[in-house]
Amino acid sequence: MKLKNIIMICLLAIGFSANAQQGTIRGQVVESGTNNKMFEVFVRNTNNNQVSLSDENGNFQIRGSVGNTLILSSAGYVSDTLYVTDLNVKTITMTQMGIALRAVNVKGERFNPRTEYPQVYQKSKVYVLSPTSWFSKEAKDARRLKNYFAREEKERVIDSVFTKAYVSSIVPLKGVDLDNFMSMYRPTFEFVKSNNGETMAAYINDSYKKYRALPADKRVMPKLNAEPVKQP
Repeated sequence: MKLKNIIMICLLAIGFSANAQQGTIRGQVVESGTNNKMFEVFVRNTNNNQVSLSDENGNFQIRGSVGNTLILSSAGYVSDTLYVTDLNVKTITMTQMGIALRAVNVKGERFNPRTEYPQVYQKSKVYVLSPTSWFSKEAKDARRLKNYFAREEKERVIDSVFTKAYVSSIVPLKGVDLDNFMSMYRPTFEFVKSNNGETMAAYINDSYKKYRALPADKRVMPKLNAEPVKQP
């Protein structure tokens, strides 16, 4: 066999092997200790910047390949990292932080999903003469991600104002008590946008009075519900 043919066969074999490792990474996210399926867990592939959300059954799929690293995050849960060693379906368990308080780093970081994930906004567009832009799974998933980003942007605005440092400077709480208070009386985005520092301080003081009036067993946040609430 000529050397040229041998080289060609080797290159084809390498290419076939590489393609076999490329594809879609699939998995299911469940809550540690309960095995509840976790809804809307944010999944990011750090190698290709692809993103996805888990569905109501905790299932997700994301483009990627062997050797990629996935970061999974959900408010109130410890983020998890998955190094992909094969394309078999994965089961990922996530552990509650113990409270529903969001763990968000807002040290001057700007969250701009339109810049970070332009592919999501492109795929979410609806075109009158394109049925796939209405009904394809890819388009529906993109619109779900777009809605998720819209909510996340609002939550981060709240996080930037309603901080532990600020709240603890107004009320005499710390540790778990402070976390529970902030989770129970977290203001809405609409309130934050329409009020200044003075009214925010008044809101926190008023909320603290309500908190103090509660029985001790009511000053604790209930456990997070990993599964989506079924609508009647």
